[in-house]
Amino acid sequence: MPLTASTYGKGRVRVMRLARDGDHHTPRELTLTVLMKGGFDAAWTRADNRACVATDTVKNIVNVVAARNVALDKEAFAQAVAALFLDTYPQVEEISVEGRETRWLRHAIDGTPHGHTFTLDGNGTGYVALTASRDRQMLRSGLRGYTFMKTTQSGWSNFFDDAYRTLPDTDDRIAATSMDATWTWSAAPTDYAAANAAVLETLIRVFGTTYSASVQDSMYRMGEAALAATPEIAEIGFAMPNKHYIPINLTPFGLDNPGTVFLPTDEPHGQIEATIGRNG
Repeated sequence: MPLTASTYGKGRVRVMRLARDGDHHTPRELTLTVLMKGGFDAAWTRADNRACVATDTVKNIVNVVAARNVALDKEAFAQAVAALFLDTYPQVEEISVEGRETRWLRHAIDGTPHGHTFTLDGNGTGYVALTASRDRQMLRSGLRGYTFMKTTQSGWSNFFDDAYRTLPDTDDRIAATSMDATWTWSAAPTDYAAANAAVLETLIRVFGTTYSASVQDSMYRMGEAALAATPEIAEIGFAMPNKHYIPINLTPFGLDNPGTVFLPTDEPHGQIEATIGRNG
């Protein structure tokens, strides 16, 4: 029987890099999955491990690259990991590096950002993914589980009506989501961290300041705006599940509910996904 696809490597490789500039420190924490493709078929088909790089070695390489590149942002760090594999092992034809970033916020004490005190940014994780061979690469950045809402200027109406529909039209509802967003780079920006922050600011500005006829409507316009603002991005993809806030019926208690009391729930939730690219 043919072996039609294979890959292997190491998952949940956790590493913290701490850049020290006197008393001013910068922590960079990542959880990585590093997978290899190449001349390893014999390990599956003939019990021959001679070409295989041990998965423990994969972990060691991540740590060595971290020691040599303490100050790199996550995108350049992923590229450095991939480069070491491709430069060292001719049997590796393609390397995939995917990372989730634990984001630490510099804490201010008496109004001044402190050099080495941080709090955990609990809203989502940073994301990086690189697939690289010796003649090409695809680099993506983004966010996972970034949660936000607006409490008005959102509706859901004029959708398909049939015997199974029970949801009424509304032109004023809470809109909330836990967003996964991924943007693909066609060129390197001057500063990945600054460019990523600008993309997020653009997404939230469009979401928060314009009326949303649906999650689909907001998602498309958010993507358009991000592409317009950041020319180095080729496309941007979203997964935006609804976090529902359902108005509670208070009439059995003789009370009105003018959009002030809700049941929070995300089970089951709407799941809306799309990718927005450029013309041509």
